[in-house]
Parts: sequence; C-alpha cells; structure tokens
Amino acid sequence: MSGLTKWVFLVLSVTQFILGMLGNGFIGLVNGSSWLKSRRMSLSDFIITSLALSRIVLLWVLLVDSMILVFFPKAHDAGVTMQVIDIFWTFTNHLSIWLATCLGVLFCLKIASFSHPTFLWLKWRVSRVLTWMLLGALLLSCGSAMSLIHEFEMYYVLRGINASGNVTDYFRKQKNKYERFHVLGTLWHVPPLVLSLASYILLILSLGRHTQQMQQNGTSSSDPSTEAHKRAIKIILSFLFLFLFYFLAFLITVSSYFIPGDETTKMFGELMTMVYPAGHSFVLILGNNKLRQTFVEMLWCESAHLKPGSKGSFSP
Repeated sequence: MSGLTKWVFLVLSVTQFILGMLGNGFIGLVNGSSWLKSRRMSLSDFIITSLALSRIVLLWVLLVDSMILVFFPKAHDAGVTMQVIDIFWTFTNHLSIWLATCLGVLFCLKIASFSHPTFLWLKWRVSRVLTWMLLGALLLSCGSAMSLIHEFEMYYVLRGINASGNVTDYFRKQKNKYERFHVLGTLWHVPPLVLSLASYILLILSLGRHTQQMQQNGTSSSDPSTEAHKRAIKIILSFLFLFLFYFLAFLITVSSYFIPGDETTKMFGELMTMVYPAGHSFVLILGNNKLRQTFVEMLWCESAHLKPGSKGSFSP
C-alpha cells in the first residue's frame, strides 16, 4: 500500500476525531456545567451526557486503532494490545448504541400518545423503565465485551495449529467455528436496532393521528406537540440512518479480517465507523433546545470578538 494512501487515511481519521471530540465535548461541558450549577439533571440530559462521554472514549479507541493500522500494520491483527483495544471498542461501541436507543425510547414514551394499556403503563413509569433499560444496556455491553475472551482463546488455538504447519480437518473445523463466532458477534446490534425502529414507527403513527385530530378541530398544525413529534422523529431517524451506515462499516471491517493483507478494506471500514460517533453528536446539539441555544450564543460571541473594533464580550 502506498504511503500517500496511509497519510490520507490518517488525516481523515484525525479530522473526524477532532470533529467528534468537539461535538461530544460540547455536550458534556454544557450539561456538566448545568448540573454543577443546579445539582439536578433531567433523565434526557443524563442519557445525552452519558452518550457523549461514551463516544469520546470510543473515538479515542478508534484513533489509537487507526494509528496502529498505519504505523504497526503487522501488530494490528494480533497481540495483547489489540485485544485490549477490541475489548474497549466493543464495550464503548455497544454502550453508545444502547444509550442512543434509550434516548429514542424516552422520546417515544414522553411525546407519543396512544390509548393502549401497555403503552400507558410504560408511559406512566417512564423513569423506572429507562432506569432498567440503562442497567440492562450496561450489562449487555459488558456481556458483549466478555464474549471476546472465548474468541481470543479460539484465535490462539488456531495460531498454534497454523504455526505447526499441521493443517488438518480439525484445523479447518476450528477455523470455520471461529469465523462463525466472529460473524455472530454482529447479532448484538439487533435488539437496539429493533427498539429504535419501533420507537420511530410509533412516533410516526402518533404524529399522523395528532395531525389528523388538529385538522378535524380546525386548529393550526404547528402547535408545540407537533413540533416535539417532528423534532424527535428527526433525531431518531438520523440515528437510524447513521447506525445503518455504521453497521455497514462494521460488516466491512469484520469481512476484512478474513481477507489477509487487505489493509485498504480495513482503512475504509475504520473511516466509515468514525462517522457515526462524530456526526450524531451534532444532530443531538441541533435537536436539543438548550444545546442549540448555547451553541448559537457561542457562535454569536465568537463572531462579535472577530469584528473589527469590537471590545469586550458580546452582550445580546
């Protein structure tokens, strides 16, 4: 692989890392400072802040992985360092996905309106439901990371057999078993995807019913409830789009492990993988009133400082 390709990959990785750190760091600073002032934090702010913090760690893991891929390509597929990176990546990856799913479920239960007894039961106990979901997300993320231990054991067994040069039917069976186990790891992504889809569909149905009721009553369709529906739908839809894009990148990265020496596929998968934790943070900023207002005020202050002859801070 040419040196130019590696440097282009490294520049793009660092650029996405910086953008992701700026977006997620902004969320963490705004919500963190708000908590320090009032000593209170809403459930949605807690989930968004936890999501931003998990993505900051995830971005660091992806950056380190990219550095190893460029400067130490032979060490990228083996060694204790890569095992540690895989464990941290798997844990933070699944935790961030589940936190985004919990946020979608929270929007659905808070905003959507249905008369079904099950939905009403969940809506009235939204805090308890989300608390158990968050605990379950933490446990499932730990479980996905712990499942790698068995995969590492199988990998070292295969390496030992392969190094001896004794390629037998047993080796082929073990290799097929390892590849199946590696691919089945993608199933950890299915439950949060299903829950996010369900939340999105329920919000769409609720918005349709609400708009129909407003038209029948002859009132304006731009009421606060409608705007809340649309804002939540945009956030969940953007998450689904980026998540499917991220899942595609994950499949490309997984497939690269079965193509020896194909560093280009790995690099392409790494770049696609970083889009999700970096890009979704800006969607959350634009979709949250407090974050968006703080972001706009910061831009106004910055533009005031840059104006010729401006003195002091900007006063609205």
